[in-house]
Parts: sequence; C-alpha cells; structure tokens
Amino acid sequence: MDKFIVNIIHRPELSPEYAEKVTGRGKKENVGADDLHDESLDIFIFQQATAHANGLKTTIQITYASLFNDIIVEMAKRDHEVYGDEIALSLLGLPCKQFKEKYKTKDFCIWMFSEEDKMAIIDDCFSLFYEKFGFYPASTGSYYLDAFCINYIKEKYPSVTCAVATCWEEGPKAYHTCNNSWYTFMDGGPWAPWIPSKHNTHCPAMNKADDSGIVAIPHLSRDLIACFDGNGSNFGTHPQNVLRGLVYKDNELPYFFNLVDQYRHLGKYNNGLSYNMVFVGPGWLNKAGRWEAPYELLKKSYEDGMAYYGKLKKEGKCDDMTMSEFADYYRSVKSYDEPEVALWKDILYGSQKQYFWYCDPYMRACLDFNQGGAMIDLRPYVAQLDWKCGIGTDHVYDASYPYLIQANYRAGYFTHYAGAGTVKSLKVSCGSEEIDLALVRCKASWSKDGDDTVITTTPVEIEFQDFTMELQSKVTFKRGTGEVIIERNILNDIGDHEVTFDEYFTGAFGTTEYQSDMTKIKLICESESESETVDFNYKCRIVDVKNATSVRAVIPDVETIVEMTGDNDIGEFEEGHAFSPSYRISLKKKLNKGGMRTCLKLRKAD
Repeated sequence: MDKFIVNIIHRPELSPEYAEKVTGRGKKENVGADDLHDESLDIFIFQQATAHANGLKTTIQITYASLFNDIIVEMAKRDHEVYGDEIALSLLGLPCKQFKEKYKTKDFCIWMFSEEDKMAIIDDCFSLFYEKFGFYPASTGSYYLDAFCINYIKEKYPSVTCAVATCWEEGPKAYHTCNNSWYTFMDGGPWAPWIPSKHNTHCPAMNKADDSGIVAIPHLSRDLIACFDGNGSNFGTHPQNVLRGLVYKDNELPYFFNLVDQYRHLGKYNNGLSYNMVFVGPGWLNKAGRWEAPYELLKKSYEDGMAYYGKLKKEGKCDDMTMSEFADYYRSVKSYDEPEVALWKDILYGSQKQYFWYCDPYMRACLDFNQGGAMIDLRPYVAQLDWKCGIGTDHVYDASYPYLIQANYRAGYFTHYAGAGTVKSLKVSCGSEEIDLALVRCKASWSKDGDDTVITTTPVEIEFQDFTMELQSKVTFKRGTGEVIIERNILNDIGDHEVTFDEYFTGAFGTTEYQSDMTKIKLICESESESETVDFNYKCRIVDVKNATSVRAVIPDVETIVEMTGDNDIGEFEEGHAFSPSYRISLKKKLNKGGMRTCLKLRKAD
C-alpha cells in the first residue's frame, strides 16, 4: 500500500467567530449583520470553486447558522450532485441570532457546555440538518469532541462514521498567544487519524468493545516540531495558518508545500498510508485582511494550496476523499493496536533537529534527538481516563489528556539552579564526572522488528577527562504491550575504566505548567528479598534497593503506574520537593563493556 489521502473540509460559517469583530472594523458586534453574511457566503463560494477547479472534492460541514440560509443549503445539494462533495454537519459555527436567543449564551464550543445542553444542542443541530436535507449526516466535527458527545452522537445518530475530534497541541501554548483569554485546552491527542476510545476521545481504542464507532481526524495537520515547541496555530496545512505565522516570503509559501510533503513521507513508517487535511472557515479569508496580509495574499495562498493538492492528484500521488469515504477506507486497512509513528525533521528553521512520535492505545510518546533521544513527552493512554469536561464538571475548559513527561510545560533536562524537569534519559558517570545523554546531539533511524517499532540513534561520544566512550541507543516500542525497551551499548574499548549507567525517569502529571498536589503518589522499589515504599510528601527522600526487580511510581490522579525493570545493580527512587515538584525512578549499573537493557512500562492503576 502506498497511499496519500487528503480531506478538504469547508464550513460555510455565516457568523464566523473569528470574523465578527475584524470585519466590523470597530462596529458594535452583530452576528446577524448583512455585510458579514454576504462576505462569508462569497468566501465559501470562492473556496468551493477553487477546490473544484483543481479537480478536488470537499466535505461541506454545514454549520447551525448556515442551516437557516436557503442559498447555502441549495449550494451544498448542488455541489453534492455535481462534484460528489459530502454534506456534513459541523458543531462549530453555532453563534447566530437564533442560537443566542435560544440558549442565552455567548459560548460556542460544544465540549464546554453542560451535558444537558450538549444533548440539546446536538439534537437541535441534527434535527435541523435532517429537516433541510432529508437525511442525517455521515460526518461531523468540532475543534474538539469529548467522549460524551461522540458516544451520544453515535447512539442517537448512527449514520455518523467520521468526526473532526481534536486540535493537535492546542493547550497552554495557544492560550498564551491569544492574550491569555481563549480557554480551549486540548493537548495530548493524536496528530493523525485514529479510532477513539469510548472512555476518552484522545485515546485510541484498545479493541472492538472500546471502539466509539467513529474514525476521528485532527483539526488540521500540524508541523510535529514547530507546533510542539511553539504555537500550533501558526504551523499547519492550512495556508492562512502559515500566513499568521509569517512563514512566507515575496508572497510565496514554500513551507506549506514542504509540510504537505513531510506528511506524504510518513507513509514510509506507517505501512504506506499517509494523511493530510485542510479545514477552513471563511473567517480566515475575510476582505479586511489578516495578520498583516491583504485579502489578495489570503486568496492567493488558498489558490496555491489547492493547486498543489490538485497537481499531486493528477500525478497519481494523492487521493482526495470525503470524510466518510476516508473513515471506511481507514477501517479497512487499520487494526486497533497498530501504532501511528512519525520520524519528523525540522523543515522550518534548518536546524537538522529530529523528533520521533509514537502513538498507540497505550501511550503517546516523543523522543528528541537534539537531547540524545531523551523522551520529552509521554501521555498514559493506557489509563483511558474518564476526563469529563464542560460546565458542571471538574474540567470546564481543560480537555487535555494529562502528561507524565512534558518538556515544555515542566521544563526538561535542566530548569534552574535547584530544579529538575520531566524527562526520560541516561546519565553516565565515572568517578566524580557525570554526563547526561540529554546534553549530546544525535540523529535517528527507523526500522521494524516484526511488529515492533525500533529507533536507533547514531553513535555519540561521551568525553571524560581520561577517555572517550562511544555510546549508541536503541529504543523499541513493543506493539500492543505498553512497553518500551531501551538498550544502551558501549561501542569502543574503554580499557580499565568503569562507568555507571543511570537510566532514569523524572516525572510529574498534569495538563499545564502548574503541578497539582502530589501526595497521593506512591514510590516503590523492590527486589526478590526486599521492598521499600514511600508515600510522597515532598521530603526529598532517596531509597535504593540492590538488584531491583521493579522500581515504580503509582499515580492515582491519572490512574497510572510507571514502572522500570531490567539490568541493574541498584534500583532507586527519589522523592521530590515543593520548589521543583517531581519524582524520579531509576536503574543503575556499573560496566566497562557491553551495555544495559531496561524496560519502561505503563499500566493502568486499579
């Protein structure tokens, strides 16, 4: 199989939340303004015509506001008949005169409403859609759809097979770049299509019993380095995102095409299947211009983007599908425990930086080869957290899936003179000298070992005062187990010198920069003859056990057990302190040749 698929999704928002105040140019907010409606309609017509001119079919996600407009309804019917476009229902685009009068609110994000209101709004939208078209849609979507919404939709409207369900890495980073005013946190989900768990939208389903009944796609295909390190809203396969990030020169957008090609390349790692999506509402193309770009450039960027997909299609390098067509195809070629992986290189700054991303029903993880292959992000999908969000829950706006490691929110290798960030790495010491592999740059290559995914780093040199050691790392993600095998091998003769390998995991939990109370955590280290346990209480206690069979942290707040096993002389855990709250588990081994093999495993805590 060698297939690159694109979903092109247009939503005719007659009252786009992004455009109301920009188009109004200082006028009082008026979601029913005729000039706003007329401009939005013109932009939607332009978007559809541009896609069709390049031989591409679209999915038209009709918004609630658009369902009251006969012109939009008839256009959608026509384009379905003439071009094969799919008529879908979006749960974005709720704000309009009818909605605000009926629900008495300025909220417009479906996952933020109370469960009672979620059901009422979903029923309202689906019923009005049926009234206008005579059938229920096969696809729907929002920036984020929580498990409650997906489960309700699938039970009540079983025709739905596909949904836009999360916006990759739209959490605190995005919040900080919208003046700390827009509370939509949804970090921690997959970057590529997946089948969501019934328990939590972010988690890929474990099996058929856990299958929510839909295929989920992300809201935009993002740059898997730039969006993790910075604001995701600037770097995606959405030409106007690229303009917002000012990633263009002389009105040309080569970065956009490089980004599409980088996604095409991911087929190498995923049995030939690669995917891309464009999801554009009219607010991004308004006549007043956006982000220092005039309308003429906004228009050209969209035309150039559609022309590139059209070119790839004509060359037989791209298949355009509607959302429901893609859902059917995805289910025909994917199994539940098959991972999604991405060895991603920097295509923006020319740094030669690489990240490796891994996602399956047990975890989402990221390795950074600018830090020697250190693990800089880890989400425990195995816990399948029932993380209810919306008004009336514990998480009104925060729909993110919690991390165990997150190098940007909770630092990384080094934070401050007395701090420790969350990271998984190796320390090598000899006498009084100690070097962390996270300080050494390397590159990585991908391979398969049966069903398992293997990442091998280029050899690196660890320089001590009296000798230099060559070290290579091999990381194996064991399919369907929640286990990651880490092998560290000495490649050269270091003579009589003896080194200590300290394979460590410094962890925390949360969804933002701020740590919740950690006193529920238990730290455990045991061997065949000894067992030590500490209830976390910020006392900086360090406990070690010889020839440990297991060292682990039990974290009830995220229903997860993080465990390390494998080669060691000593297993150790370290309790953190309040100034830099984290915990540390590690395995240590002395050697002067050969290597060390350990296993990191995630389990659901009872």
